[in-house]
Amino acid sequence: MTELPSKRDPIDPRGPRFGAGITALLLLVVVALDLSGFTTSAAALLGAIAALFAWGAFAGIQRHPYGVLYARFVRPRLAPTSEREGAAPPTFAQGVGLAVTLVGLVLHLAGVPLAISIAAGAAFIAAFLNAAFAYCLGCQIYLGLLRAGLLGRSARV
Repeated sequence: MTELPSKRDPIDPRGPRFGAGITALLLLVVVALDLSGFTTSAAALLGAIAALFAWGAFAGIQRHPYGVLYARFVRPRLAPTSEREGAAPPTFAQGVGLAVTLVGLVLHLAGVPLAISIAAGAAFIAAFLNAAFAYCLGCQIYLGLLRAGLLGRSARV
């Protein structure tokens, strides 16, 4: 039995991009549902996305369902890559996504109009940038906090 990778193990950066693509599509559906008047369905889907962000943030990006799908079905069909990155920044980015989606859900429950669309739109922008351009906003926040000394130096990038 193989050991599951830790948050510090280097990962294939194409995996988080794959997951970001799926997430971006789901977030577009949330915005479309909300703006079409299907607010309850939009809130339920945003809740499911928040749960997936929580999974990635707390279990690690390698154990996230999209990471497992990528590792089992997509990566074997791609050419090998020598490019690797630390798992900590994308795992932290999952926490940022969780925070954004939870704020949207809480504000929606508090009666704030368009809270779901705004939160899903903001999360969509981040997911799209990662999927299309390999620019991870949550990872950049992580690195900035690390440089500022607000995150422990034990986390290697």
